[in-house]
Amino acid sequence: MSNKLNKLTTKRFVIRQSLIGTNTIITFVNKKGVSITYDHDEVYTRNKERFDSMNCFIKYKSYTNSNNIPTFCRDIEVEDDSPNTETVFTMESNGYV
Repeated sequence: MSNKLNKLTTKRFVIRQSLIGTNTIITFVNKKGVSITYDHDEVYTRNKERFDSMNCFIKYKSYTNSNNIPTFCRDIEVEDDSPNTETVFTMESNGYV
């Protein structure tokens, strides 16, 4: 695994199978305007069994929440002050989703 962090900005909380193991720090702004940053791999690893059993994760390979970070993940929120980040652009961040 690379030591470089990928930085992703989205419009919602998301856990995606395609991001597992990519060392990604995700930031999103909830509907109340609060910016939330979390380590995708850390959230997935701590809740792997929960995500893997969700119908949406099985069918769509992702879990999203546009309102807030789920209560079972709130203790995993991180401060992103790493200078060693690489911005990752997605279809969502480019306005396609």
